[in-house]
Amino acid sequence: RRHRQVVPAHPRPRRPPCLRDLPELRAANLNDAQLRVLFELVESLDGLPRHVALHPCGVLLSDVTLLDRTPVERSFGDYPMSQFDKDDVEDIGLLKLDVLGIRMQSSMAHAVHEIERTTGERVDLDALAPFDDGGVYEMIGRAETLGCFQIESPGQRELVGKFGPSDFNDIVIDISLFRPGPVKSDMVNPFLRARNGWDAPRYLHPDLIPALAETRGVVVFHEQIIKIVAIMTGCSYAYGDEARRALGSEAGQEDVRRWFVPTALGRGYDAATVEVVWGVLKSFASFGFCKAHAAAFALPTYQSAWLKRHHPAAFLSGVLTYDPGMYPKRLILEEARRIGIPILPLDVNHSDVAYVIEPVEGAAEFGIRLCLADVKGITDAESERIVAGRPFAGLTDFWSRAQVASDLAERLILAGAFDDLYDIGTPRAVGPRGAVTRRDLLLCLADLARADRADARAAGRARGLSGGRVNGRQSVQLALDLTGPAASELACDVVVTGLPEMTADERMQAELDIIGLDATRHVLSDHLPFLHSLGVATSEGMLKRRSRSSLLVAGVKVATQTPPVRSGRRVIFLTLDDTTGPVDLTFFEDAQGPYASTVFNSWLLVARGELRRTGPRGVSLRATGAWELTHLESVWRRVLDETGDEAAAVAAVTDIVDAPVAMPAPTRRGDDWGDGPAADTGHQAAAGGMGQRRVWLHPSGFVQNPYTDVAPAGEPTKSVPQRKLWHSSPGSSGW
Repeated sequence: RRHRQVVPAHPRPRRPPCLRDLPELRAANLNDAQLRVLFELVESLDGLPRHVALHPCGVLLSDVTLLDRTPVERSFGDYPMSQFDKDDVEDIGLLKLDVLGIRMQSSMAHAVHEIERTTGERVDLDALAPFDDGGVYEMIGRAETLGCFQIESPGQRELVGKFGPSDFNDIVIDISLFRPGPVKSDMVNPFLRARNGWDAPRYLHPDLIPALAETRGVVVFHEQIIKIVAIMTGCSYAYGDEARRALGSEAGQEDVRRWFVPTALGRGYDAATVEVVWGVLKSFASFGFCKAHAAAFALPTYQSAWLKRHHPAAFLSGVLTYDPGMYPKRLILEEARRIGIPILPLDVNHSDVAYVIEPVEGAAEFGIRLCLADVKGITDAESERIVAGRPFAGLTDFWSRAQVASDLAERLILAGAFDDLYDIGTPRAVGPRGAVTRRDLLLCLADLARADRADARAAGRARGLSGGRVNGRQSVQLALDLTGPAASELACDVVVTGLPEMTADERMQAELDIIGLDATRHVLSDHLPFLHSLGVATSEGMLKRRSRSSLLVAGVKVATQTPPVRSGRRVIFLTLDDTTGPVDLTFFEDAQGPYASTVFNSWLLVARGELRRTGPRGVSLRATGAWELTHLESVWRRVLDETGDEAAAVAAVTDIVDAPVAMPAPTRRGDDWGDGPAADTGHQAAAGGMGQRRVWLHPSGFVQNPYTDVAPAGEPTKSVPQRKLWHSSPGSSGW
């Protein structure tokens, strides 16, 4: 498992090339003869069929004669499944529909339910047409889109900051621009320059203006490819669509070219124009959206942005519940804090299975209550019993009726779920006399669990049983009304021992371990004095900085990605959370060699980058270095303690940041069984420490690095919850 976490996932994994090409793996001690058998066995299994798989969203539409035209079998999930694959069903003339299951729909439905539950207002998201809410577009233009469907990734936040969408069609165009087709054919920058008035729109030919006017002369949609082919050849739209589909393969491209070029020349177009147009068609190929598809995606994009603009607490409660995006929940929780939404702690009497919103006295916004489902190790049955048994008068009552495991009850205590019942406030150096602490609750729980075990043994002996466990606790049902004074009296069931309350650091660690969130305060809070002394830039202050200036930024790692890019090189996108918002950095190959291991394997980071400003609010950082925050802070604090001179402490850190770095060299141990060319380890080399540059060439001419992502960042819906506090895409090394 440890080795699997270190090596990135990509469609054709091979250990020797990974160890040579990726600088972060050279010090991972994987190039060892002892691991040879393991890796050879794993690689021999790669690509072998494991089972007959059901297409995740493909549905065949037909009349009652369907079973006469396709053999059918039962899938593993007991669904009737055609034995033809997705290509065969089209070849025999069946209609296949891809039905996508999008978790954002569940998030928005949850938000609508919460709005109605708390205010009585029934929001109809299907009645938002004509989609002209200026506040929504202003929010999108400010790139405040965390949690919003399709426009929350680092690249999309930069794009909408440059673009500044002002109507629904702009959202459709934005979603379509963020595709390999427009990127490969170099259409994004010309569109943005024309959109912002820096350049006049340039059209491939005056005849094509009607087809390209809405996108300022650039090709964005499949429909525009069809229109271009139809205009220049005189064919029908149906034939133009057949030509567009054929562009997805090399053989198809040759067939289309043999027909398109002479036909366009025969209709009077000059050879230079035909060649330019053909180059655009070939580059676009099948890597794009049809406009109808983009519009279907743009609808939930606008709906989610509208909910965030007008009902932010309800919307973010839905995002936290269903986790539909590419970022971990702790960043969404921080986004809620940033826009002024109170975060209400875990509470056995108020927390539900899902995130819910509650009115907060003195606050303009509803608060978001942490949910039981995020507690480490809790089962659905335990969550439901806790909710069904509310209200609880105290720990003893909870233990008697909720019937949860003792380790779960302990985690609930440590996470603060009983703080409100016992008036346990914020941690103080010296607490009031007679006050209950979380440590008192842990002792009480231990006594309750011990008494339960003694009762079970006594009952077993009485019945003549051996080894059988008898649960003597009551049912979940609450027989008496325990509100008012009686409840407060029962809450005094815990003996006050005088043990000190947990410190703020201990509470933070418990939250991170148990619910995976820094709910009471930001993880970076204790490091802010060091960061202020170092003069790091913040997310909210980026727009005030000059373009091309070199900045230091710092934060908690949120996500890493290695998506395909136009150059075919491996690029690492890193997102940090610095308490004021997300900071996005791009590590190109020249910066990956000495720093990739730190990026993939560290959590708290200080990074250096060159600021790039484009468009109204487009901001990005080209990274030039990354360091462990805790290491730099320890140096700063040591020098500060020794000298009392803050300037000297900052200078010591600056010396580390500015020091020349050496590229990690491959480790060779006797029988080094890696074959092929050695990695380029020269720091000034073109590949920046990457090994021999390998690429995959798609039929469209799109060049892709083999170590790019095969799926977006984020955890699969059915994965076992872990206390991992950032998201990493499959192409990211580390864990």
